[in-house]
Amino acid sequence: MTTLGSINYDEAIHFHNDSDSKTETGILTVSKEDLAKTEFPEWAPTWDIKHDHAFENIEPFKHIDRGNFADPTFKSLKINDDVKFKRVTPNLGLEIDGLQLSELTDKQKDDLALLVSKHGVIAFRNQDFKHQSFDKIKEWGKYFGPLHIHPTSGAPLNHPEFHLVYRRGSENEQKKFFKDKLHNIGWHSDVTYENQPPGLTLFAMLQNSESGGDTQFINMFEAYDRLSPFMKEKIDDLKVLHTSKDQAYFAKLTGGIERKDPSDNIHPLVRYHPVLKRKCLYINKSFSRRILGLKTEESDNLLLFLLNHIESCLDAHVRMTWDSNTVVVWDNRTVIHTPTTDWDSSDIRHAFRVTSIGERPIGSQEEYDNWTPELEKENIKKTNYYTNLSPAEYYDEVIANEN
Repeated sequence: MTTLGSINYDEAIHFHNDSDSKTETGILTVSKEDLAKTEFPEWAPTWDIKHDHAFENIEPFKHIDRGNFADPTFKSLKINDDVKFKRVTPNLGLEIDGLQLSELTDKQKDDLALLVSKHGVIAFRNQDFKHQSFDKIKEWGKYFGPLHIHPTSGAPLNHPEFHLVYRRGSENEQKKFFKDKLHNIGWHSDVTYENQPPGLTLFAMLQNSESGGDTQFINMFEAYDRLSPFMKEKIDDLKVLHTSKDQAYFAKLTGGIERKDPSDNIHPLVRYHPVLKRKCLYINKSFSRRILGLKTEESDNLLLFLLNHIESCLDAHVRMTWDSNTVVVWDNRTVIHTPTTDWDSSDIRHAFRVTSIGERPIGSQEEYDNWTPELEKENIKKTNYYTNLSPAEYYDEVIANEN
């Protein structure tokens, strides 16, 4: 694709050979100067050379969404008058105070899964989550599904299941972001290049400046619903190629590692949420590359239209603010997000993500009901074949047969 502009890869997750360092045991990590200013050094990002290409994606599996077992009244989460719920906007975003995520029962976690899906993103204030052990946090995340291992980001030593965001303390950090671009906004849904991308995602702040660095979200249900019936009909069955190759290239370019081989996967442009029974747009500038069956200019222009439409939906948008005890949980299937680089101090900004793998993206209830791991393994084998078909060949072999 050539018309979509520059692609933003968040430098806060990758190793930088020009400023970071290597320990005596050969572990890549941040500089000694930054480490000295890090309040939670056990969470310092590392890139272990022995993990380079040491992992593979898990085999296809039938995901069990815990939201299917929830009580839609959410009584278990409203345990007393000290628990405060506050809507951020009517259709997206919720803030909760007085409820500790680390202490939730399994029943409460089920209700949490549905609550997150309904509101898209929830900020939990005054949390003790970051003070829990690595193992306890991983067990918490595994309740919702197997944990995702990011192919290129920093992780605490010996705990690759965590993804770390770490803004270095250099006074030139912000200047570097804007050296050759006008902004650092990069709307995306996490790792959509995986065959089964994340579902429920938890992001916990470890260390933050007094203000700034908000995370912004857009509701992809709303972005789809606003399209005309005619446009919905035309795009409902389209498929999009997602890839991690550019992200992997950037990580290697700056001296980092690849825990897994780069991956290409084909996903529906319009995704169906099997719990809420709703459709949403499922594309992002970071990883979506082209629509199968269309010629280059056709694909570029349709993606450009849809991405511009999504990113202009600031009336289907929330901006979540952070402090050092905030945890935000979102449904990675139905919202996109971006960091906000709006501070000019030399403060360290440090956070971790733990995310469970969800279902294979599907376009309808029928597709969800008929999906099996065995069929998926066969479909994966055809990915390269389908992506290499010309538009005419793809139409004859896929689209015409579906119709």
